[in-house]
Amino acid sequence: MTILISVVIATRNRPELLREAIAAVLAQDSDHAIEVIVVADQSPPDLSLVSSQDRRTVRVIANRKGPGLAGARNSGIGVSEGEFIAFCDDDDYWYPAKLRLQLAALVGVADAGLSTCGIEVQHRGKSHPRTLGSTRVTFEDLLKNRITELHPSTFLLRRDVLLDQIGLIDENVPGGFGEDYDFLLRAAKVHPVINVTEPLVVVRWGSQSYFFRRWATMADGLSWLLDHHPEFEGSNAGSARIRGQIAFAHAAMGHRRAALKWAAGAFQRNPREPRIALALIVASRALTPDFIMDRLHRHGKGI
Repeated sequence: MTILISVVIATRNRPELLREAIAAVLAQDSDHAIEVIVVADQSPPDLSLVSSQDRRTVRVIANRKGPGLAGARNSGIGVSEGEFIAFCDDDDYWYPAKLRLQLAALVGVADAGLSTCGIEVQHRGKSHPRTLGSTRVTFEDLLKNRITELHPSTFLLRRDVLLDQIGLIDENVPGGFGEDYDFLLRAAKVHPVINVTEPLVVVRWGSQSYFFRRWATMADGLSWLLDHHPEFEGSNAGSARIRGQIAFAHAAMGHRRAALKWAAGAFQRNPREPRIALALIVASRALTPDFIMDRLHRHGKGI
């Protein structure tokens, strides 16, 4: 039986990368119908992208909800018609087997609502595969670790589970930083995330990211996550990790006192949390945050 998969691509002023993302979706080797919904966020819709051929269509709409990724994705979900819904960022692209393999994994598990897959991080011309050995990710796993491999561009969802149990993307996350993590946590509470271990999505890291050097947004978004998911206090590793990230963000902004406060909170929960040392190094001005981030990205890692 042929089904319809809706792919929501939120975009803002990245026309060349967007066309590459759309082309990769339309080139999927799945036998099912695909509708691509391009949501123009804070930028004019490019109607030249509209197309229809061989059960594969491209629609373009304006973001009708709050500005940012969360509102844009929710706008796309609102007009979608597919039994399954996927996300792809406009600066990422998929390998041809992505939908086929993830759909098979998702429908093979009763009650599962979300499937993900491995990614291939690209930074300055180098590629770094990031994959998980596990085919299931639980809520407890996600409290301990954000798990970078579970990137929004890998998300494939059952429409009914999304709307009836998980809920839409939260548009109240400050600056939209961490909205994907919040969504993962809520999804994993419903059912463990089903993961395909192969890297099927290329994720570009670098200055084109809308969160590049937005340290205040990072600190506010992560603080919101701690407030809205009190379960973090039951995970010393997870709580320390987020506090270490917030400490690093404050250090990058030159807020030494706040950086030391958050670093101390992280140390109390997990003295081995590596972000503590990185935050202190930046707070002491021994190294710049850009230097540390560049070195992490070169190895396919983030803060």
